[in-house]
Amino acid sequence: MFYYYLTLSLRNIASHKGLSVLIATTIGLGIAASMITYSLIYLMSKDPLPHKSDRVYHIQLDNWSLNTAAIPPDLPPEEVSWTDALNIVHAKQAKYQAANTITWGMVTPADNNIPPFLGIIRATHGEFFPMFDVPFLFGQAWQNYPRGQVENVVVLSKSTNQRIFGGINSVGQTLPMLGQLFTVIGVINDWHPSPKFFDMSLGKFYPPEDLYVPLQIKANLELPHGGNSHCWQSNIGDSYQAFLNSECVNFNLWVELSHQQDKAQFASYLEDYVTQQRALGRFPKATQNIILDIEQWLAHKKVVSSDIYVFFYLSLFFLLVCLFNAASLLSTKLTTTTGQMALRRALGASRQAIFSQCLIETIMLGCLGALIGFSLCALGLSGIKILYPEFSAFITLDMPLLIITIGISILSTVLAGLVPTIKVCMLAPADYLR
Repeated sequence: MFYYYLTLSLRNIASHKGLSVLIATTIGLGIAASMITYSLIYLMSKDPLPHKSDRVYHIQLDNWSLNTAAIPPDLPPEEVSWTDALNIVHAKQAKYQAANTITWGMVTPADNNIPPFLGIIRATHGEFFPMFDVPFLFGQAWQNYPRGQVENVVVLSKSTNQRIFGGINSVGQTLPMLGQLFTVIGVINDWHPSPKFFDMSLGKFYPPEDLYVPLQIKANLELPHGGNSHCWQSNIGDSYQAFLNSECVNFNLWVELSHQQDKAQFASYLEDYVTQQRALGRFPKATQNIILDIEQWLAHKKVVSSDIYVFFYLSLFFLLVCLFNAASLLSTKLTTTTGQMALRRALGASRQAIFSQCLIETIMLGCLGALIGFSLCALGLSGIKILYPEFSAFITLDMPLLIITIGISILSTVLAGLVPTIKVCMLAPADYLR
């Protein structure tokens, strides 16, 4: 029976090609507009570490002045000081702990055919890589060094390894950079978490760094302070070490706990730590430690702006307008088949059979609308990539979005055609046979 209804539906669609295409295009336009904005919201707010995002935490400590707030009206800074970064990381109270910041410096490859370039560098602890599941193409990262100890080692991004070493396994190679000789110990595979949750100081979708070095290297070589760098003290001095010894913040601090239940214990450790530091003359304000998991941190940073939600609501309204028009067109289309439906009813077809035939025809129009909507959605997202290159790394139409597009299109078409279909099913065959 299904095959019979399918054949009748195909004949009806073919006999009214123009009207059928117009219905599908109307629905496709509404689907495309809503799916483009939904895709942006879905991809921007996508969990970067879904299997453990509830165990990875961003740490904020309020080491600010007694009479001012780092972030009005009363929030602590989002970064921590050099002192707090080292103290908490080396205390080893979590499964993994790492501070990180962005900096830069000259890379001067030994091959004279490769010109020197300014490399963007992520200075961090070794546990940064397992905490954030950084994939390695070759080699591995370093272990967290004891306080004050460090080696000149570097991890390269895949693109940097291709640029300098032609993409080969460069582990063990020597790389002149920052006026020193560094040993390559690892090469990262393609890795571009979006949003860039672990450091959004330069943008939520800022491209990955070229090189990764131990955090202590930044202090030893006095590399520039990149990202967010804020101070409330006015008399810290001009030397680099004075900045590190001050209450200036510049380092993102993250920890991974073995179990979510360990959060209370870690929070207690932070309270004890602040109390100890207050005895040394630091942290003049009341204790205000903030521990946010990845989902809470992304919400705090408002990764998805309110403007995108406004566009999404407008696109949903446009979809409703399209559905209203599609319902009118479907009513017109089904009206042209009332004579055929009346004849089938007179020959014994039940209302349920007529309803099933109209439903299958409507679903087929929905599938056609999904195809048009998906094509327009892909075209629109490609245009966004061109207009906003920083989004190009994460804007993709993956399988879940494809399924959602098809599902919404079919559901929308069925809803739009429900009233016309019911009207056709309720017609009196005698009036049309007469």
